[in-house]
Amino acid sequence: MKPTDIRDPDYFHKVVDCQWACPAHTPVPEYIRMIAAGRYSDAYMVNWQSNVFPGILGRTCDRPCEPACRRSRVEDEPVAICRLKRVAADNKADIRGRLPAIPAAGNGRRIACIGAGPSSLTVARDLAPLGYEVHVYDGEKQGGGFIRSQIPRFRLPAEVIDEEVGYITDRGGVTTHYGQRVESLKALLAEGYDAVFVGSGAPRGRELDVPGRAEAAANIHIGIDWLSSVSFGHIKEVGRRVIVLGGGNTAMDCCRSARRLGGEQVTVVVRSGFEEMKASPWEKEDALREGIPIRNFLVPKEVLHDNGRLTGMVFEKVRAEYDARGRRQLVPSGEPDEVIEADDVLVAIGQENSFPWIERDIGLEFDKWGLPKLDEVTHQSTIPNVFFGGDAAFGPKNIIWAVAHGHAAAISIDLFCRGEDVAKRPPPDTALVSQKMGIHEWSYDNDVSLDLRFKVPHAEDAVALRDITLEVELGYDREMAFKEAERCLNCDVQTVFSASLCIECDACVDICPVDCITFTPDGEEAELRTRLKAPALNLTQDLYVQDGLKTGRVMVKDEDVCLHCGMCAERCPTGAWDMQKFLLEAAKAVKGVHACAAE
Repeated sequence: MKPTDIRDPDYFHKVVDCQWACPAHTPVPEYIRMIAAGRYSDAYMVNWQSNVFPGILGRTCDRPCEPACRRSRVEDEPVAICRLKRVAADNKADIRGRLPAIPAAGNGRRIACIGAGPSSLTVARDLAPLGYEVHVYDGEKQGGGFIRSQIPRFRLPAEVIDEEVGYITDRGGVTTHYGQRVESLKALLAEGYDAVFVGSGAPRGRELDVPGRAEAAANIHIGIDWLSSVSFGHIKEVGRRVIVLGGGNTAMDCCRSARRLGGEQVTVVVRSGFEEMKASPWEKEDALREGIPIRNFLVPKEVLHDNGRLTGMVFEKVRAEYDARGRRQLVPSGEPDEVIEADDVLVAIGQENSFPWIERDIGLEFDKWGLPKLDEVTHQSTIPNVFFGGDAAFGPKNIIWAVAHGHAAAISIDLFCRGEDVAKRPPPDTALVSQKMGIHEWSYDNDVSLDLRFKVPHAEDAVALRDITLEVELGYDREMAFKEAERCLNCDVQTVFSASLCIECDACVDICPVDCITFTPDGEEAELRTRLKAPALNLTQDLYVQDGLKTGRVMVKDEDVCLHCGMCAERCPTGAWDMQKFLLEAAKAVKGVHACAAE
């Protein structure tokens, strides 16, 4: 095999599985160590630099980092990465003095952001410190987009949204046009903005098309619109019997909100199986914990009504069949239809993009799904100075993806406005630093905690279900946060090997608790993987290979099973192994704040 080039920033980045999986590439182990050390403001700033909304995401993120967590390879549950983020937000000091300064004199460039959601706010956050004059337009009276309108207050308090949106909009460089919906992209372009960013989200919920829908329309509500009305106080009660259609996170928010607004018999109905539901596992768990049943393999067939007064719905029972390629098809089970009584129905079966305000004669092209044709890296549309991000770009996803899109688009806008090629992206900032303090002493805690994942405390149902504004998750206290942080395996502290110092004594092989190190004759990767001390079966993880040994053999370490415990480096008599902390900060238009400075 070709020796591993650890100078490639992607090599060790992929080894830090949680950071690699995060769309915004937040340095997860770095901020978790800071939490363990009580450096909450530092931990917050590490997060803020990458994901912009630590307090919001610490409560609501879809957590793509956690399924990737190395801890889940040695026990059932990963580190509570998301909820530790909230710990940093809840315990930080006043960090406003640590935010990047907004120049008193701008650079003369004006940028318009359509929508005040996470993607547009990220663009504004990145460009304002560079001297851009950013104008943010939104039809609502407050910023936050679907963060504010569609996530219930019992999951995300309004004061958290106000604080983190305010860090972007209240420091200069950003002018907000709240309550001002953009009705024409052509008209906005005519105002002479140097670039326009579209972060308007996917504002239209999919409709229910079954007999009786139109007749009973007064009590059938599109889920995202209903949640928005609840958030802004327009809806304060719901019928006693409620059906929620859909299996995503919006459906979970609808059913839990309905429970708090007077719904005594709230039922979630899904056409797929429980495991195939799009809702996050913890969202389903919270709904079940609050006594909300989830009925699977039921397809809406008819809305029942009495002269327009909704009385219930008829569902066809189906089952899943799979063809030779593993593709699923739902077919009638042959069982009798099922009737569920209801006073209200909430439809949460998906969201779609809607761009009625974008004229079709201005040069902006759309694909067959109604999405803008974009470069997936630069987010540039077929109009060179118009960029898209968030749900408006590639369809509905989540907050952390919207943030990642905002960072990428801000880079493109900055390059475009400076007359440079938007395809020539800046590299990430990386560092690889030894953690050695003595012969067997490291600057980080390398003891592996044996604790199982600590559960986040919740408010009692008897209290939480009576108040839709009461936050139901209480979060970790500092003591519990420390214990959970200690479960992190410090995947960013890498085992770095120097073949010139190795005497091939095999001490590292003997001491390794997971048999991830092998000294062996070289060979092709597929064959080499089969004759390591522990066969390397996970092809998605690299082998760390170094040659130059005196015997002609190669050192091979399987990155998949390594625990980063440092025992190889402690045992090595010559210092051929070293533990070096790898830090990657993803490229951004804005130059980095001093995230790691002392509090």
